[in-house]
Order: sequence, then C-alpha cells, then structure tokens
Amino acid sequence: MAKVIEGLLYAESHEWVKTEGNIATVGITDYAQSQLGNVVYVDMPEVDDEVTKGEEFGAVESVKAASDLYSPISGTVVEVNEELNDQPELINADAYENWIMKVEMSDASETDDLLDSAAYEKLINEE
Repeated sequence: MAKVIEGLLYAESHEWVKTEGNIATVGITDYAQSQLGNVVYVDMPEVDDEVTKGEEFGAVESVKAASDLYSPISGTVVEVNEELNDQPELINADAYENWIMKVEMSDASETDDLLDSAAYEKLINEE
C-alpha cells in the first residue's frame, strides 16, 4: 500500500505539495514512485523558471518508463533539489522527503483545487 501523508495536498497527476507561506514544495507521491520503479534520472526546471499549474515542468525516468511531471501550482522556481542530479534513487527511498522543486506561488488559491490526503487515497485505491 502506497504511503499518503496527511497535511500535504495532492494533484491527480500524482505530485504532492507542501505550502509554507507563499512557498510550495513539490515532489512526486509514494504511489507514483512505486508505479515507476527504480528512478534513474530526474529532469528538473531551473531556478527562476516560471511554472504553470497543469503544465509540464520536468520528468522522472525509471528503468521501466519515463513520466512527465505536471506543476500543481503556478509561480517561480526558487530552488531545485540538486541531490537528485547525482542520486535520483532518493525518490524511491522516500518520495516525501526528497522533493523536486520549491516554487514561490503566484496565486495561493490554486491549491484549493488540489486533493487532501483522504481524497488522494481514494483516487489511488481506484486505479
């Protein structure tokens, strides 16, 4: 059973969001990494890139497949997790500890459309 963490928000495309003020930390869910298998590469945006809710911002590649990443919020990238350049497998070890990007949100109300942990659990149990 995939781990779902209470207090995070989730996109139907299997990204998670943790907000602190107007900064949103974004990663992929435990369910997503378990579906992908061993992650071998993470394609991340650059600092200062603009990301748009629902638009692609990167990709995760595994030995089995490549999966596009979709931004759950809009804003400006303020940090990327450089550790994933050398150790993409950290996402398999703990998908919630090993975030992909931090974004300064341009519209915090966009998080209203995201799923809470209960709704996300329901979604993955139906897949």
